[in-house]
Amino acid sequence: MVTFTSLNELTESSKELEELKKDYPELFVKFLDVVNLTRAFQFKYHYLGALLLDKDPGEDKPNFVYGSVLRLYKKEVQKLKDDADFQVLKQFFIQNQNKDCTKICLLALGTTPDSLVGTSYFK
Repeated sequence: MVTFTSLNELTESSKELEELKKDYPELFVKFLDVVNLTRAFQFKYHYLGALLLDKDPGEDKPNFVYGSVLRLYKKEVQKLKDDADFQVLKQFFIQNQNKDCTKICLLALGTTPDSLVGTSYFK
């Protein structure tokens, strides 16, 4: 997927994530845990975004993954979704649907907005 994101958009998203981290620290830690698990399993961040928003992941769904690994991953995502404050995170993703989910996850991991600006291609 090719996406174009401006520095202003990324900076705004980064600030929103910082507010989320400050206002809902436990929720943010759970979100980071799932982002790190997504990275460790080498799943697409768009797959995580689809699961969080209850959308069809389409071609972003992992292929050639043991069922047990996929069940473990979905169980961890469900723990995040079961958090009392999950609607705050879900609303953030809904408001940022026009932005690349991969870049949002990378911002959450601490990547600077200026390093993500411009055209990107993530498989």
